[in-house]
Amino acid sequence: MVTSSVVSSSAVDDIRLLGGVQVRRIGPVRRFWAAHPRLGDVALVVVVVGAFGVVGAAVVRDTVNGIVALGYYPRGGAEHWVVPSVWLAGAVLGAGALLVRRRWPVVVLAVLTAGAVASLMTGGVTGVFGLCLGMAAAAVASSRDARSTWLLVTAAAVTVSAAMWWFQQIGILEMLLWTGYYAEEPYWHLTEPPFSPERRIVSVVLLVGTLLAGVLVGFASRDRRRHAHDIEERYRAVARERDTSAALVRTAERERLAREMHDVVAHSVSVMIALCDGAAAAFDRAPDASREALGELSRTGREALADMQRVLGALDTADATPQGAGLDAVVRRFRTAGMPVSAAGLDTPLPPDTALRLAVKRIVTEALTNVLRHAPGTSAVSVVVRRTGPAVEVAVVNEAGTGPGTGSGTERGIVGMRERVALLGGHMMAGPRAGGGWQVQVTLPCPDAGSGTAVEEGPR
Repeated sequence: MVTSSVVSSSAVDDIRLLGGVQVRRIGPVRRFWAAHPRLGDVALVVVVVGAFGVVGAAVVRDTVNGIVALGYYPRGGAEHWVVPSVWLAGAVLGAGALLVRRRWPVVVLAVLTAGAVASLMTGGVTGVFGLCLGMAAAAVASSRDARSTWLLVTAAAVTVSAAMWWFQQIGILEMLLWTGYYAEEPYWHLTEPPFSPERRIVSVVLLVGTLLAGVLVGFASRDRRRHAHDIEERYRAVARERDTSAALVRTAERERLAREMHDVVAHSVSVMIALCDGAAAAFDRAPDASREALGELSRTGREALADMQRVLGALDTADATPQGAGLDAVVRRFRTAGMPVSAAGLDTPLPPDTALRLAVKRIVTEALTNVLRHAPGTSAVSVVVRRTGPAVEVAVVNEAGTGPGTGSGTERGIVGMRERVALLGGHMMAGPRAGGGWQVQVTLPCPDAGSGTAVEEGPR
């Protein structure tokens, strides 16, 4: 039992070490980014938004040259530097806002929406704000409920779409169609590019698609996070349950060891005291009896020491008492201490169950120890062990003592006997007799037991 409780404690410690990353069972790369979210945000902004801003600014500048070649913009106009500058400025603003989107997702969504409108009004381009709005929508969806998410994202989509419809001059189709177009002379001269509903619709659809993708990614991230949290809570519940079970096991083990130590120490010390008193009283008038008592005292001490070693060694069943449960030695020890014990059935064959044998021995020892301590000078004590059908019966009965007891007792012995009997599925009766004295009656189940008769023994 000691070993099992240690194993349980180790298992609980292993469970406590499980965090959200281990519970999700993700790979080493994702585990690194999950452990360093701030570093992941910086990398995302630098790689994605930064690259999109620099490359997009170069492409949109080439698009402006194509528009000039078509005659939609005048040569040498401000559009050559305004549009790329607005694109780069939007990349800087979007990158800075996205760095704090985990802490203030709604504020970041509002700032990026206002930045997109300002970019359209100033340079006629959405720039990187479309991509940034998708990332901000993902952050909102990951941290807010569905109703709030859809309201906020819809408001951003409507606002930016209206600004596109009125102010956009260079959208995705313009960049695809007019980039890289050159001509010596423009085809015609216009003060501004012509309004094209088809191209505006494509830009609006692309924006709405980006926002929807961001919302779906955010919802998926929130669901994964909640799922991982639920798994962690279940692991914690298992850890708490195992902690409780381990604590109960340790408590039971301490109680068992305390009971065993009580049986060993209290019984043996009580007998050894009686033997010492008897040896001292008979030293002058009966030297042989004194030597016999001292020899029994020595054997009792050695047996007590061996019993304590077995208890502290978790009671190895290989060292259990052999057939007969050692009852002869127990009765002989108390007789040597001066107790008039008559015994019957001590040689009754018991089943090979070590727990049952040990229980029989401990019950007899405890009952006789109680007689020695609380009924000194008793005129008769009887011990009977018999097998009756599917049970083993033990009875220890004594007459009332003639002298005062040697202590009030802790009642641990009676409790220990009841616990042993209960663990084996038996029942026990202990209490005073009607005519004086005390009795202990125990019945232990033994399914494979055959019937037997008790053979009376007289006092030796």
